[in-house]
Amino acid sequence: MEEKKKQEKKLAPPTEKKAKPEKKDLGVISYDVPTPPGEKKDVLSPLPDSYSPQYVEAAWYSWWEKQGYFKPEYGVRLEPNPRGVFMMCIPPPNVTGSLHLGHALTNAIQDCLTRWHRMRGETTLWNPGCDHAGIATQVVVEKKLMRERGLSRHDLGRDQFIQEVWKWKNEKGDRIYHQLKKLGSSLDWDRACFTMDPKLSYAVQEAFIRLHEDGVIYRSKRLVNWSCTLNSAISDIEVDKKELTGRTLLPVPGYKDKVEFGVLVSFSYNIEGSDEEVIVATTRIETMLGDSAVAVHPADPRYQHLKGKMVLHPFCDRKMPIVFDEFVDVNFGTGAVKITPAHDHNDYEVGNRHHLAFINILDENGLLINGMKRFEARKAVLQALKDRGHFKETKDNPMVVPVCSRSKDIVEPLLKPQWYVDCADMGKQAADSVREGRLKIIPDHHHKTWFNWLDNIRDWCISRQLWWGHRIPAYFVTVTDPSVTPGEDMDGHYWVSGRTEEEARDKAAKHPGPECVIPSVCNTCFPLSVQTQDLSVFYPGTLLETGHDILFFWVARMVMMGLKLTGKLPFKEVYLHAVVRDAHGRKMSKSLGNVIDPLDVITGISLELQDSNLDPVEVEKAKQGQKSDYPTGIPECGTDALRFALCAYTSQGRDINMDVNRILGYRHFCNKLWNAVKFAMRTLGDNFVPSEKAQESVSDRWILSRLCTAVGLCNAGFQAYDFPAITTAIYNFWLYELCDVYLVRVCLPCLCLPVSGGVQTLFTCLETGLLLLAPIMPFVGEELYQRLPRRRSQDGHPSIHVTPYPETEEMEFVMTVVRTIRSLRADYNLTKTRADCEFIHDHKHCTVISRL
Repeated sequence: MEEKKKQEKKLAPPTEKKAKPEKKDLGVISYDVPTPPGEKKDVLSPLPDSYSPQYVEAAWYSWWEKQGYFKPEYGVRLEPNPRGVFMMCIPPPNVTGSLHLGHALTNAIQDCLTRWHRMRGETTLWNPGCDHAGIATQVVVEKKLMRERGLSRHDLGRDQFIQEVWKWKNEKGDRIYHQLKKLGSSLDWDRACFTMDPKLSYAVQEAFIRLHEDGVIYRSKRLVNWSCTLNSAISDIEVDKKELTGRTLLPVPGYKDKVEFGVLVSFSYNIEGSDEEVIVATTRIETMLGDSAVAVHPADPRYQHLKGKMVLHPFCDRKMPIVFDEFVDVNFGTGAVKITPAHDHNDYEVGNRHHLAFINILDENGLLINGMKRFEARKAVLQALKDRGHFKETKDNPMVVPVCSRSKDIVEPLLKPQWYVDCADMGKQAADSVREGRLKIIPDHHHKTWFNWLDNIRDWCISRQLWWGHRIPAYFVTVTDPSVTPGEDMDGHYWVSGRTEEEARDKAAKHPGPECVIPSVCNTCFPLSVQTQDLSVFYPGTLLETGHDILFFWVARMVMMGLKLTGKLPFKEVYLHAVVRDAHGRKMSKSLGNVIDPLDVITGISLELQDSNLDPVEVEKAKQGQKSDYPTGIPECGTDALRFALCAYTSQGRDINMDVNRILGYRHFCNKLWNAVKFAMRTLGDNFVPSEKAQESVSDRWILSRLCTAVGLCNAGFQAYDFPAITTAIYNFWLYELCDVYLVRVCLPCLCLPVSGGVQTLFTCLETGLLLLAPIMPFVGEELYQRLPRRRSQDGHPSIHVTPYPETEEMEFVMTVVRTIRSLRADYNLTKTRADCEFIHDHKHCTVISRL
């Protein structure tokens, strides 16, 4: 039992239990690396005494890029490649910001997979790209204009504002690409895409027109998530759910004072023709101005006598029916609910079922008809109810407040005509692709989410009222009919789409009905873009790797659109990684001060808060959080240690609690690798020449068997997306087997153990061990590999990242040869002085030559 515990302990990657962070310069040795960009680094000089991430990571990336190693065309001599094709698109990050540790996890996983497939000889493409982030970018540039010049986008006008956005993008938009390169991401930068590039804009336009002509895209007037600050509809993914336990004052853009939420207001409606009243309750009392009914449960005995009755609105002559609907919770409040179909998602459904009036009380700016702001109306309505004797009580009420993630405004359900995608048929096809095994989702416990969302999918609103984004090629046919309000008419009557204005005019001319005048452009955006070139080779892709939190938003939509537009799935597999949180399990948030730039982990950073746009209270909270977690700042860990830690962390399931101190533990592992190779190279000697001679000592056979096991675990791990299995296999082999046992036995002959020929096996272990870790630790892997002598069979592979990845079959062959030679020696009573054997292995034919 004690031995088993020791073994289990050996298999675990290192954890630094609240290790006191080293100072920024502790253990960091600076070396001048005068290598010109794109030139190969000097590897003839001796290895420095200590491992330094700054030294190791210098110059390699630009050399890899210049040599074309990241391009799928590199090294491919046969078409089609018998080894196969691996293609993956990067989930494009937003151009507005910088990457955090969650993005670093995504890119560490994707780059490991890309490098592994490339080393296996496959035609490999990892396609980079960046999203124009319509809402986020527009907000950033608008704030910048107001801060620096005191101007709004309306002051500039559309064309000049768009020029300002492009200027900002060209100046600031490269930060993410710089971060990706520092992370070692082996992307083919010649194929980089920006979602506002002309070719992608053309794809969006073409897709819209085809789907519109097929009736899949249509126009309808429905409730949408509306940001009054942005004057635009936003998607569900851009709505944050803020949970309140009771009465809370929240800041709202455009209001000097904070606004009260988390309060339930009860008031009464009088029953027409009687002295009886019905009491209802709401957390949004201002919306009662748009009420069109009161609803009760059909089985509620308290209200059976009110069937067919009407209630009277206290502020106008509106009569509203009492409807019976099963959505009402009989145990909530009085069991009677006010219905405002134009301003509540649940009420919208009730309004449709009972054919109620949809009364819109707000405009796009959140103003009532009389010009009063919505939350000022909240106070006015409450006071008016008190004055008329209809107010009953207020009490604390737990609730969820929808907040726009971009503007921090309170999201308002608003009735607007928008463009929609009919998802019924596409959703079924996407769900069936997983049910039938044509699309694989890993881990498979996400299937439930996939099926629940797609089997109950609603049509997709694609409209955005923005200036920065793709302009939908849809035109409204202006008619000489005063009953038709421009832009308000539904699709199928006066809307046409076209690739050019001329094409749209031709369609409009064929339109039945009143004579058309000049069409107008609908300023909305359509979030669809094709990010791959060479579709005949690289579509469908092989894999989509991303976080599980966007499975039923963008992953499902990519599958639906890919099937609809091409008839093919956009990828064969989806691997969903966990979401990164801080060491305490908290979601990454600027207000908490726990959003960490991966470059700060790579290079180290002193204790200071970088974001100056926070509320003063949030600034102080963030400072305290940083001071608690990183009292002396973040030490330099390096890219390789960060990547290794991120891959090792993926075993934690849905969430990853990231502790930077643990990353530091893997920096020490890099230092161990460095010292091990440096020590072993002294044993090999300056004149060492690798050979294919097999060794036969017990320790040689043991370490080769351990190496064979590590190779098998790594390949199996990559195939199963089990990254902790890979990191554990690499860590255990290097530290516990090669360094702690075999290296000591071979390099210390004073132990009086036979070491004849052991250096050849030692070299095999060093070379193969570095190849195993290269996809995860690309910089230190390349640095140490370039220092090793080269086998004749590897002469055509100038970089570790274009050298074949070890395979189990090769290592099993080595072990077979060892066992065969040992058997021959025993059968013929041979000694080393009388005989020797060597083998040649060309991956296809194995030849053993015995020389007596």
